[in-house]
Amino acid sequence: MNYFNYKVLLGFTLLLFSINIFAQDSEPTKYTATKKGKFFISWGGNRESFSKSDIHFKGEDYDFTIQDAFAKDKPKGWHIDYINPTRITIPQTNVKIGYYINDHYAISLGVDHMKYVMQRNRYRTLDGYINLPSTEPGSIYNGTYDNEEFYVSEDFLKFEHTNGLNYVYAEFARVDDISSLFEIKNTDKFQINLTEGIGFGILYPKTNTTLLQKDRYDEFHLAGYGASINVGLNFTFFKNFFIETDLKGGYINMPDIRTTSNTAESASQHFRYFERIISIGGIFKV
Repeated sequence: MNYFNYKVLLGFTLLLFSINIFAQDSEPTKYTATKKGKFFISWGGNRESFSKSDIHFKGEDYDFTIQDAFAKDKPKGWHIDYINPTRITIPQTNVKIGYYINDHYAISLGVDHMKYVMQRNRYRTLDGYINLPSTEPGSIYNGTYDNEEFYVSEDFLKFEHTNGLNYVYAEFARVDDISSLFEIKNTDKFQINLTEGIGFGILYPKTNTTLLQKDRYDEFHLAGYGASINVGLNFTFFKNFFIETDLKGGYINMPDIRTTSNTAESASQHFRYFERIISIGGIFKV
């Protein structure tokens, strides 16, 4: 092979190498390859479980504690109210808006609209005293109770955070793309992310209460604070839409729950909770 042929062969080899490099460099970067600078918003529903709680009630003429009170949530089920603008706050819902500060970490603000219904018409331990004026209907419950078994009837107490047990929080979360574990190649079509977060916030319940046959009270009030942790899976479709499932646990402490129109009367409680959440949402650049 003469010198000219060597030059031709070398030139052809360099040409193929250059074409290959150019082809690799020109491959477009996937939209889902980076999260930094993107916003997201989600909306969903939840089910809740609550630990038992001692609820302390105090006023000018009474001071007592109901021990080991048990509560349930108040699910709506699959219902049009979740997307009906005029009734959207009635079901148990979750809303969150956030921003990715880099590819793995996000900050967000959210509201968990939970519902807490204390179970009535059952025996519980009562400790404290009730000494209402004889002119008040609730005076029929007057007495001193020393850790006594007591029938908590509807007439004695109705206690519900049903509109609702509103946890307003800020969250710091980590997100990791785990699509490769499922051999997903094109994450712009479908992507799976693992999410973990920690949150802190306030409790702003609207507590529906009827206590000792006094007038019903049902107003929003800043009652306390809470903390939470969560873990979940985020399924992103076609770059911008996602479904997210979360398991979320936390602690709530409410030392100042309004129970009547009299500001001198209040209740306090603290408990743990556990949420199961399903949300839909979008992720986008501004």
